Amino acid sequence: MTFIMTFRSKHKLPFMRRPLHMAYMGIFIAFLAYTGFTTPDLLNWLLENSLTLSVVILLAAFYNIFRFTDTSYTLVFLFMMLHVYGSYYQYADNPFGEWMKEQFNFQRNHYDRIVHFGFGLLLTYPIYEIARRGLSLSVFLSSVLTLSLVLSLSAVYEIVEWIVADIVYDGDEQGMAYLGMQGDIWDAQKDMVLAFLGASIAIGFAIVLRKRTAPSANRN
Repeated sequence: MTFIMTFRSKHKLPFMRRPLHMAYMGIFIAFLAYTGFTTPDLLNWLLENSLTLSVVILLAAFYNIFRFTDTSYTLVFLFMMLHVYGSYYQYADNPFGEWMKEQFNFQRNHYDRIVHFGFGLLLTYPIYEIARRGLSLSVFLSSVLTLSLVLSLSAVYEIVEWIVADIVYDGDEQGMAYLGMQGDIWDAQKDMVLAFLGASIAIGFAIVLRKRTAPSANRN
């Protein structure tokens, strides 16, 4: 009970009185529904968004237990939109990635790289916030725990993605397309490195922001 109470916050407005949160939820649900109804590959869309729906359910379930800051909800919203747009097509065929490929003469569609980097860059601060406010850890421990979790979750995602491709697609060419390797045998490792790089940048920003805001808070 003590552990749960450390997460519970007082004087938090209910969801219906938080217009920003309501707007994020409404826009996301509408965009998710649109992509689901119009995607050219429904099976791929369902597989890509199974974890997305799990995150939304968790956020809703813990909304009155642990309330993130608006900054964290904004970052989560941006990542979710980025991911759902990627799932609309197979990542390797994403139109924005194809546009970048043509404009910058890339050898492959790099939209999946953007999302993996975005995973680290955008979701690190919410995880860091749980460590700092929810678990009351020091800045150092919060940073180490957050970076470790981001790297671990990135690795777990790659493993799950491989298992799904092997079971659902029986390891055929469509399964390879689902993995989005595009001929790169080091695709999984590069994705994890990008997630960790994004997380490291986000942690750096979080620490610098805390140092800048701490003096002003003490003066008040």
